[in-house]
Amino acid sequence: MRHTRAGVTERTISEFELLDALLAGLTWADWARPLARSETDDPWTVKDAVAHIVHWRADTARRARHGPRPVEERGLDTAAGNHLVYLRWRDRSPQAVLDWHRAVQADVLEALRAAPDAWFSGREHAAEWPYDLVGHSTSHRLRDIGRTLRG
Repeated sequence: MRHTRAGVTERTISEFELLDALLAGLTWADWARPLARSETDDPWTVKDAVAHIVHWRADTARRARHGPRPVEERGLDTAAGNHLVYLRWRDRSPQAVLDWHRAVQADVLEALRAAPDAWFSGREHAAEWPYDLVGHSTSHRLRDIGRTLRG
């Protein structure tokens, strides 16, 4: 499937708004609730899941710009990358994660505006592409964060 800037941007904004609305209503205790299902061996909380989502959204903005991978992330597989995100954000406040979530959205939209048309339509991609902007967030929002908050 070939994508368009408008379509990717629309899906990205829609998912951000759904996640942001969910996060805006969280109490400090909600942010600290352990997830029923962690994606890693680390004991993720709701806050850790959000930091994980945001990290990979920021990484997509970097890739859209054809930016280099950060030195400390080079050579890491997905599990090691997820562990690094956990270590970076586990001791930060929910407000810091929420602020980062919103700042990254602005950066993502800027990267989507600046990306060449070929980045969107230059080759075939899965329907969920770019996965980390929409599908990945949706999955964690519903399957992990939502399920944890519902008890």
